Amino acid sequence: MKKIKLDIVGLSYSQTQSGAYALVLGEVHGRRRLPIIIGSFEAQAIAIEIEKMTPSRPLTHDLFKSLAENYHLNIQEIIIYNLVDGIFYAKLICSDGKKTSEIDARTSDAIALAVRFDCPIYTYEFILASAGIVIEGNDFVFLENIETPKEEKVAGTALNYSALSEDELKTKLKNALAEEAYEKAASIRDELSRRKSS
Repeated sequence: MKKIKLDIVGLSYSQTQSGAYALVLGEVHGRRRLPIIIGSFEAQAIAIEIEKMTPSRPLTHDLFKSLAENYHLNIQEIIIYNLVDGIFYAKLICSDGKKTSEIDARTSDAIALAVRFDCPIYTYEFILASAGIVIEGNDFVFLENIETPKEEKVAGTALNYSALSEDELKTKLKNALAEEAYEKAASIRDELSRRKSS
C-alpha cells in the first residue's frame, strides 16, 4: 500500500471530550486533515517538543529517546496503519543500523516520539478516506498548540502577565518549568514572545 505523509497542523482542546485534546494531522500534498483525540499528558509531550521547551526533568518520551540513542536505536518513521472502532493503530519503524523492527505503539505516543526523533509520520489512503476531513477553499487548520489560559488565578484573583516586567516573567517561567507546569510556562513564554515581536 502506498504511504501518505502527514504533518502536525493543529493541537487544541477537544470540543467533544472533556479533558482530552484534538491532534490534527494534515496530508502534506493535499487538503485532508486527520483529527485524533489524545490525552492531556501526550498533548503536553507533543506541544513541549514542538515549542522547544526544556522540562526540568526528562518526560517519559524524552527518557525513551535518551535510552534509544544510548543503544544506537533510531526511529525512522511512524505509520498509522489501522483504524478499528474509532481507535487509530500506529507502529514505530526502528533500526539499529543492522536490523529494522516494527514496534506497536499508541498513536499519541508514536507522534510524541516522532517529533523528538524528527522522523516522518505516514498513514494509508483507506484511513484518510474513512476518517479524514477535507478542508475546502482556503480554510486551513493552523497550529494552535495547547490553548493555554491568558491569565493565572492566584489566591482568587487573576494575574495578568502583561502587567509583569520581563525579569518577573523570566523568573515565573523558570519556576513553572521547575514545577512541570507546562501550560503555565507556555502562557508566560507567549507573553515574552509577544513583547519581542512588538
